[in-house]
Amino acid sequence: MSLVGLDVGTTGVKAIRISETGEVMARHEEEYPLSIPQPGWAEQDPEDWWRATERALDAVGRDGPIGLTGQMHGLVLLDPGDRVLRPAILWNDQRTGAECAEIEERIGFDRLVALTGNRALPGFTAPKLVWVRKHEPDVWAKAAHVLLPKDYVRLRLTGERAIDAAEASGTLLFDVARRRWSEEVCDVLEIPLDWLPEAHESTAIGGAGDQQAGALGVGVVEPGPVSVVLGTSGVVFAPLAGFRADPEARVHVFCHAVPDTWEAMGVMLSAAGSLRWLRDVVGGTYDELVAEATAWPPGAEGLTFLPYLQGERTPHADPSARAMFEGLSLRHDRGALVRSVLEGVAYGLRDSLELLSELGVGPAAGRASGGGARSELWLRIVASVLGIPIERTAVEEGAAYGAALLGGVAAGTFATAQEAVDACVRVRDTVEPDPGWQRVYDEGYERFRSLYPAIKGVA
Repeated sequence: MSLVGLDVGTTGVKAIRISETGEVMARHEEEYPLSIPQPGWAEQDPEDWWRATERALDAVGRDGPIGLTGQMHGLVLLDPGDRVLRPAILWNDQRTGAECAEIEERIGFDRLVALTGNRALPGFTAPKLVWVRKHEPDVWAKAAHVLLPKDYVRLRLTGERAIDAAEASGTLLFDVARRRWSEEVCDVLEIPLDWLPEAHESTAIGGAGDQQAGALGVGVVEPGPVSVVLGTSGVVFAPLAGFRADPEARVHVFCHAVPDTWEAMGVMLSAAGSLRWLRDVVGGTYDELVAEATAWPPGAEGLTFLPYLQGERTPHADPSARAMFEGLSLRHDRGALVRSVLEGVAYGLRDSLELLSELGVGPAAGRASGGGARSELWLRIVASVLGIPIERTAVEEGAAYGAALLGGVAAGTFATAQEAVDACVRVRDTVEPDPGWQRVYDEGYERFRSLYPAIKGVA
């Protein structure tokens, strides 16, 4: 039997078919548009997800179990007949700042973090619901069901309204410690519990959020290695044996896609996105830019980059934070700028790892994924900044691969998520920290950390 993984992403749907031993047999991607009706807003038509899903599944084949993953936090509102009431409001929509403040005031910051593992952020689902009730009362009056993006696709595939605990953790309506909807939060926010889909374990229904599925896809199942994502955004993801929230909510704490396991993760908004921005500004191919960066020593002679091109989530939770180069001189050229960007992103990842260590995380290695993981130089920098070996797996298909494994567990092909990982995930190579670079980067990280408080409020 082969397994299918479906990733309902922000820019398109990706489908893969894999064997029971993890070999990729087919893959297909279908794009769809993003709507920005006002500055800071981000919406999509759920029908676009469904049309793209049908084409992608037709391309790779529909026979066999299908596991689902996708962009987290998005709000899909349905009427009693399961008809979509308005365009979906996505994870990267920033319209709900006032609603976030209202939620923290009504519930209380400490109580909210204790219940949900997180503070109120514009990306989460609950602030979107509060916004719709306040600004679109006609839509609110017709609403009967709430789903998230990949679970709307599940509804179209199976006729079932359901969600997994990992995905539900990102709504700000879920009691993450008890792995069930929070009656207290829903009551305070006046959100009907019967609007919410039944919550299951990821392994029971073959689905998870993109970060949990992506971690599973590189073999990060239980406490041990951490997942290090060098995608458009950057993530350091660590499984936890028990629920432990950061009292200041500087990192997210969610249910993992594995029963009785949780995860904490730090998220930086511009990782490989920072390098893409620089490429668009200064020109050249990625290979050319990285080759020029190789000519510069670690630290780039005092040049430091803050990667806050879209604000920052971890550790600052500051949408107004802005990027900068500090220490520019006449000697610095394009290669120096590139080296500084690669290092600045690595420092941002270290911010997350430092906070995770306060929750007891002490990884022996990181498992890399995302487009940035293809760069040997970047991985060597990250390994040296984080102080741990960075491993790459044989298959680099992201969250869709983890979704396929979850589909296999739900169908009984594998007894557990660990069995699926043991059968399918293999480490291809390891990039070790460079001891000489580590000394330079320890000093550079302290300089990096000093810059944000020095410039906060200046712009």
